[in-house]
Amino acid sequence: MQPETLKIAWIQTDLEWENPAVNWQRMGQKIAEITTAVDLIVLPELFTTGFTMNAQAVAETMQGDTIAWLQQMAKVKNCAITGSLVIKEKGNFYNRLVFVFPNGDLKTYDKRHLFTLAGEDKVYTAGRDKLIIDYKGFKICPLICYDLRFPVFSRNTEKYDLLLYVANWPSPRIAAWDALLKARAIENCCYVVGVNRLGIDANALDYPGHSQGIDFAGNLLHDSASKAELAWVEINKKELLDFRTRFAFLADQDRFTVED
Repeated sequence: MQPETLKIAWIQTDLEWENPAVNWQRMGQKIAEITTAVDLIVLPELFTTGFTMNAQAVAETMQGDTIAWLQQMAKVKNCAITGSLVIKEKGNFYNRLVFVFPNGDLKTYDKRHLFTLAGEDKVYTAGRDKLIIDYKGFKICPLICYDLRFPVFSRNTEKYDLLLYVANWPSPRIAAWDALLKARAIENCCYVVGVNRLGIDANALDYPGHSQGIDFAGNLLHDSASKAELAWVEINKKELLDFRTRFAFLADQDRFTVED
């Protein structure tokens, strides 16, 4: 029998610029503070390096140290863990989200919408495919940062339960982050968890956090505001399905196709 709840923890913290070892240690210390069982741990976008365009210097492979570290953390805590990092594959660089299951198996999503304002499209190769993960009876759709601004790609045609965003979203545009996370929850009748970083990066961009969990009706479950913290929310499948039965908005959505 599948569980009706999923407990999701996230880590909102500063990131050391282009220094995976320090960031592993920082994340590891926070993960060690988790003393109750959780089902999923969420880390920010490019959690080993910060939002760098210096991909050549920091890229890893899918057989690299960060993948091994993620698998170790998943095994130690007996839960899934996810975040994105710079991956080099077949001569291309990807901003790749990796979702590691408790047994070490993994699924990946390459960021589709590259942030042209920072030249991300000149360095990284865009992903094409949407990923839906089946985990403990929940369907999860993981996306990355700038994807948040593009509702068509994330539209809930798969009846997923949780829309997940990992991000490096800076202070000047944080009002958009707050508004769009809530909008994605309401329009897709799903839970949303968005995890952002803190601190100032090497480009002097300030990141204010605002990691948060939102329910299917747009109600805030938890907001980390601008403090460093290990936080969590618990989502409930029965409550979600009951809401969708009472308010069958997804049945009325437009039919469309997404073109490359």
